[in-house]
Amino acid sequence: MAQLSLSERQDILSTAAEMADAARIATLLHFRQPGLDAENKETERFDPVTVADRLAEDRMRAVLSARRPQDGVMGEERGTTPGTSGLIWHLDPIDGTRAYLAGAPTWGVLIGLADPQGPIFGLIDQPFIGERFEGGLGRAEVTGPTGAHTLQCRAARPLDQAILLSTFPEIGTKAEAEAFRRVAAQVRLTRYGMDCYGYALLAAGQVDLVIEAGLQSYDVMAPIAVIEAAGGLVTNWQGGPAHHGGQVLAAANRDVHAAALALLA
Repeated sequence: MAQLSLSERQDILSTAAEMADAARIATLLHFRQPGLDAENKETERFDPVTVADRLAEDRMRAVLSARRPQDGVMGEERGTTPGTSGLIWHLDPIDGTRAYLAGAPTWGVLIGLADPQGPIFGLIDQPFIGERFEGGLGRAEVTGPTGAHTLQCRAARPLDQAILLSTFPEIGTKAEAEAFRRVAAQVRLTRYGMDCYGYALLAAGQVDLVIEAGLQSYDVMAPIAVIEAAGGLVTNWQGGPAHHGGQVLAAANRDVHAAALALLA
């Protein structure tokens, strides 16, 4: 990890909080409002983007431009802006735009910071519920309606007692779907449609596994930092680094990770 002074760590944390606050306001302006519509970014499947996605990213970028113009930025809606510090912010202004359109509160704002080796800080914010999950740079905390609590992943238990989350039941390619179903067949409970909130629940000790495929770096950079700070681990389906996206296996502990990895492979 990059060697950061205490003052720079504090500046990063306060900058991330200011970005998350700005994105909260922007996303809640349009959530569950009449007439909200979306453009489709793809032709073969529905990949929506709304005015709220773009507004939230623009407001987060404005915070970065004012406070940390030396850092790079990679955002889902506005692309990549190079920096000079060696640090890159990965922004997903609404992770779960389909849920957002449906009025479901499982979407979130993702803010991840990475150096060349990978994620060093992550923030998962759910504006409507008012929960904010932070991990890295000395943080492993959720704040929300019930106050502030330390994040801690669930202790090891057998795979047949585990809870597995994923966003789409039709996960990835045919081969990826078959691999996923091998794990789903062995766990106690599988639930779908969580988007980034599933990773937050894993960090909070509520579930054991999140398995997904076809992700981008801005989808996973923040969740990886949050989960690792809470004592969990995140890899690809071969056990290697996952912060560039693609296949992701997030686990509460090494035992359940090994059990799921063996079935995915």
